[in-house]
Amino acid sequence: MAEVSEVLMSVLSTIRVPRPGDRVHKDECALSFSSPESEGGLYVCMNSFLGFGSQYVDRHHTRSGQRAYLHISRTRKAPVRIEGGFNVEQEQYEEEVKVVLFPDRQQVTSDDLATMPDVVRERVSLAMAGLMSADSVSHTLQVQQWDGELRAESRHAVELKQLNNGTKIPPSGWRCEVCDLQENLWMNLSDGRVFCGRRYFDGSGGNNHALLHFQQTGHPLAVKLGTITPDGADVYSYDEDDMVLDPKLPEHLSHFGIDMMTMEKTEHTMTELEIAVNQRVGEWEVIQESGATLRPLSGPGLTGMKNLGNSCYLNSVMQVLFTVPDFQSKYVSNIDKIFNEAPSDPTQDFKTQVAKLGYGLLSGEYSKPAPDPGEGSEPSSEPRGDQVGIAARMFKALVGRGHPEFSTNRQQDAQEFLLHFINMVERNCRSGVNPSEAFRFLVEERIVCQQSQKAKYTQRVDYILQLPVPMDQATNTASLNNEPETLTDFWSSAAQAKTTATKTTRFASFPDHMVIQVKKFTFGQDWVPKKLDVSIDVPDTLDLTALRGTGQQPGEELLPEVAPPPLMTPDVEVKGILGSHGNEEDDSLYSPLLSPVLDDSTLSQLCEMGFPLEACRKAVYYTGNTGIDAAMNWVMGHMDDPDFSAPLVLPGTSSAPGTTPTESFSEEHLATIVSMGFSRDQATRALRATSNVLERAVDWIFSHLDDLESMEVSEGGRSAAESEGSREPPPGPKVRDGPGKYELFAFISHMGTSTMCGHYVCHIKKDQQWVIFNDQKVCASEKPPKDLGYLYFYRRVTE
Repeated sequence: MAEVSEVLMSVLSTIRVPRPGDRVHKDECALSFSSPESEGGLYVCMNSFLGFGSQYVDRHHTRSGQRAYLHISRTRKAPVRIEGGFNVEQEQYEEEVKVVLFPDRQQVTSDDLATMPDVVRERVSLAMAGLMSADSVSHTLQVQQWDGELRAESRHAVELKQLNNGTKIPPSGWRCEVCDLQENLWMNLSDGRVFCGRRYFDGSGGNNHALLHFQQTGHPLAVKLGTITPDGADVYSYDEDDMVLDPKLPEHLSHFGIDMMTMEKTEHTMTELEIAVNQRVGEWEVIQESGATLRPLSGPGLTGMKNLGNSCYLNSVMQVLFTVPDFQSKYVSNIDKIFNEAPSDPTQDFKTQVAKLGYGLLSGEYSKPAPDPGEGSEPSSEPRGDQVGIAARMFKALVGRGHPEFSTNRQQDAQEFLLHFINMVERNCRSGVNPSEAFRFLVEERIVCQQSQKAKYTQRVDYILQLPVPMDQATNTASLNNEPETLTDFWSSAAQAKTTATKTTRFASFPDHMVIQVKKFTFGQDWVPKKLDVSIDVPDTLDLTALRGTGQQPGEELLPEVAPPPLMTPDVEVKGILGSHGNEEDDSLYSPLLSPVLDDSTLSQLCEMGFPLEACRKAVYYTGNTGIDAAMNWVMGHMDDPDFSAPLVLPGTSSAPGTTPTESFSEEHLATIVSMGFSRDQATRALRATSNVLERAVDWIFSHLDDLESMEVSEGGRSAAESEGSREPPPGPKVRDGPGKYELFAFISHMGTSTMCGHYVCHIKKDQQWVIFNDQKVCASEKPPKDLGYLYFYRRVTE
């Protein structure tokens, strides 16, 4: 033990005690889904507080040089049988905690520390206790993300009358004054009386004595004992029937002898209880194929995903994406290379976390039946389909960070998340193989002026084919009709006047994988989002060959291009559209020496209609200052362009401003933003626009995506033109093309009244067998409800 003591003494300077704000990863490996419950337990670096499973801890020790790790291992207890069943309130796990020293894996227990020098014992004991008491990153994020409603200040708080009855509340040992319950206790802030809380739907919680006290006395506010910390506490207003804020809580607690600054949390908050209840109550019973007859499946590619609280939309999308060979080869086949090149904090690296998720889904390592909490060692009479599965907490936190919706635990639209994730993949694959190309296709739009019969062709990139639900045909088929759309008030550059035009949309290329969204979601007359509950006969095979665009036809004349307005010469001082300096965030988009002459009247009219400023500038510029009709026509014809809101880039100029030699930004902030899939130049621009404040920069960058995409900056920090030596303009988007024949291989279904609620599951065809993935449940599908799908995934049929 003396040798171990010497080793600990030599590494003592690297052992840290967690401080407020430190990210402690003590329940999930950074590179796998190992946890303290997994075989081998979890090793937490006592310096960086990163967690690693037994298969990756040696790699971290070798790369970082860290030697001291806190090893946490939890073993499931056999349930204790009592009269009438099992004791479900018994602690489910036995936990073992010790320090392990690498590379020899010397073990140090708390008892061992007692025999060591004071300086070693005190420092290591403090670090161990701090790590075990600290909230893990996933727990902290879960509470932050949970969609609890924002609490309002109680109308009773400021003028609350408190009785001078001499009552003083001890710091612990509380009991309900009526029934002696010792949990879920609430102290009334008017008289200091302590009673148990409400009874929950499952019979637990309390006996309603705090509520009865309010009904008898009318004293409105109560605080939950055990949730009081220096940061606040749970306060409930019985009169307002809601959780509330009490701005005078320290004063109200002090009245009854409670020093808020010395209190520690010993009970779950109401938000934490809400999370637990949500995760405990499954939605399997509402799925069409529910029932014990479904045969559970397991193995490689058949791994369930835990629901982290309304995360079924994410689970369904990622299950389908990792069925696509492009995503498998990009992230799973190269996992060793990705992990070897991962940054010092792999929890913040997009490529690492996607690879971790992909391997977790495809390897089969986590595709094992979940332990049955109520049966002990006795086999269950019916197959349940539950798996241990994987909990993609790090992945969800990373892809949702900074996003106003995906950073929360609210239910989301699976289609919107699919596009969000594809955008992140695009940003992270500016160089190298890009798996999103499997879905990317070109759309050809042909507009024909009915007066001159001249045509205009444009192309745009898309990833999803959206089909509206024709209500008169909803019970049979979603037609792929391609009828021309009539445009009224079309400003024709050939006729130099308003006229009527027809617009036809076709495929300019066919992707390897076609995603079709059946647009079931709409708004009611009260503007409340709702879903059209319709059944659609969706074919197993599609032939879209007839929908291919043909481009300009022989003998067909094109509408003349309108000459853009002249540019000001560099020796003329001009003011940009926002003045000489623009504003704090967008000044870099405008050059004080080179600016087009734009018609102010037209520009103002467009802006007043609510269109983005940059789109308005381009509309006026590309229609040659010919008036509001032409500019409006341009806007309506380009609203779906990916760069619709991107800054107007003039010939010979760039919208990506360079940084000055005197600029200095936090390397840590830059690395954090780059890890989210943005280039270093884009990260620099975001920090410059927000005075180097990371939180503001993240918000800014997600609200300026269109502007940033126009920068066309490669991962190396150079523009596309520079990286090619400025030999030629950068090429257009890379698309694959081939025959337009497809077969259905997956679909995602939604159950509920709108995208804001309900539940998602996916069905995937594997080895000619349909499989239903319902979060952690993976089973053979008996009757796949293809007619009730929301997103359909087809792959090209090769002859």
